[in-house]
Amino acid sequence: MNSIELNNTIKTLKQGGLILYPTDTVWGLGCDATNFAAVEKLFKFKNREDQKTMICLVSDFKMLNYHVEEIPEAAYSILEHAADPTTIVYDKPLRVTENLIAADNTLAIRMVKEGFCADLLKRFKKPIVSTSANISGKPTPKTFQEIEAYILKGVDYVVNLERTKKASKPSSIIKLSNNGEVKVIRK
Repeated sequence: MNSIELNNTIKTLKQGGLILYPTDTVWGLGCDATNFAAVEKLFKFKNREDQKTMICLVSDFKMLNYHVEEIPEAAYSILEHAADPTTIVYDKPLRVTENLIAADNTLAIRMVKEGFCADLLKRFKKPIVSTSANISGKPTPKTFQEIEAYILKGVDYVVNLERTKKASKPSSIIKLSNNGEVKVIRK
């Protein structure tokens, strides 16, 4: 993986900046999920309501366990066997900025297993916010070329990798409650 791109991206994240980067699904806008000001900046940049939460990416089960009070048993099975990227909404998130946590004390988290994004998460050692590279309410770009100039100019760093990749569909989203309830939010 390109270490220059990783280093530049990590430097931007540490400084509280916004990044445009290829995730395991679509091109995403992101920031440090533990930085209140960075998350606030991302909400404003996307023109997104504070009540509409964003997804958080983690590198592995160790990072997931560190950021969720209690992981339901079903989550391990789902994540081990999921063929496609799967986001799970967990109760009682920990150690992320409070403006990332939903009003019902939940947080949507996806574990990224491969690619630049996985390497970035491993090197950064903290969760990263992931939201589609568009203004709230506009269509999600399927390719780098579909990303609006406003987005490209407005972020602090644009990753110079995977620009010809056509996006796969967004991740599935499942809500798992500690009481054993499972609800599919997006297939």
